[in-house]
Order: sequence, then structure tokens, then C-alpha cells
Amino acid sequence: MTVLSPPRTAVIDRALRDARAWCAGHTIDDRPALVHAVRVAVTIGEHVPAPRPEVIVAALLHDAPDLSPAALDVYQVLTTRYGPEVPRIIAALQAEHGALDEPDPPIRVDDQPVLLASTADKIVALTSLLRRARASGDVAGYFGRRPVLCRLLPHFRAFHQAAHPRVPASMSVHLDTVLARLEQATAGITQTDAR
Repeated sequence: MTVLSPPRTAVIDRALRDARAWCAGHTIDDRPALVHAVRVAVTIGEHVPAPRPEVIVAALLHDAPDLSPAALDVYQVLTTRYGPEVPRIIAALQAEHGALDEPDPPIRVDDQPVLLASTADKIVALTSLLRRARASGDVAGYFGRRPVLCRLLPHFRAFHQAAHPRVPASMSVHLDTVLARLEQATAGITQTDAR
């Protein structure tokens, strides 16, 4: 049983339908975008007992601003369909993603719904990276061709340390385990290699 197993609340059913529509034809981490969205929502449910529906809905739709048609005012649609909390969480996640391009991305852990969705998103995305690296047959080469990721690993570790006391212990352990595997896989990669 997951947070998405029937019977679901009507709002989660609606979000799943919207996620299917907006994710159609898109990929994230070399898989259908819907797979990523579902995994983020399910990961929250694995670690948070009885998560608020708004957090699960935001997890399902967190990539909607990137995937929905350009002519659509996605935040207005989200507000109309789900109320103000869901688009607020999604906007915060979008801002966090955008900040990863900055030299020293800020770390915010003061907003619990955003923190839960952000932590789950990192767990899913980083786990997927590890899976793809192993499947490539050349783990060092795979990460060596991803200098941005290698540069961001200390940021993700700092995020984990800041989030640790604020998320469920099992979620913190899950992120720590994924980060430790990534750190081990990239330990021999120098900045010269990572180009």
C-alpha cells in the first residue's frame, strides 16, 4: 500500500489525472515524467505517516510549471483546482531547482511541506542517477561527464545536515544512504575529470 493506492481522496485522484496529462510525452531521469512524480509522492508516504493531501498533490505536480503547455497559467490553474497551498509548495520547489545554478545555492528548511517534498525529490532523483550510472557500465565515466552534479554534492550533503532534525528519521537515513553512495561513486573523480 502506498499513498497513491486506492481508495484515494478525490483531490489526490484529480492530481494524479493532472499529472498524467501534464507529464505525457515528457521524460525525467530517462523515464516517463509521471514515474518520477509518482515516486516522489510515494517516497513521502513511505516516511511520513498520514501526510497532508496538499503535500502529496504538490509532489505529484511539482514539475507542472516545466511540463504544462507554455500558454497555460499553471499557477492560476493549480490555485483554482487545489487552493493556494499546492502552488505555494510547487513555486518554492521551482525556486529551489532554479537556485541550483547559483554558485552557492541557499538551503531552506523552515517550511515543512516544502522540505518534505524537496527531500523526497532529492531521494528519487539521486537514486535514479545512481541506477543510470550503474546501468552505463562505467560509473566513474558517467559521473565524470556530469560536473554540475559533482559540484552540487556538497550542497546536497549540507541540505541533508540542515534537514536531518526536521524530517522523519527514516527519510533522513534514506537521503544519507543515497548521498553516501554517490559520494563513494564520485570519490575518485577530480574536477579535471568532471568535464
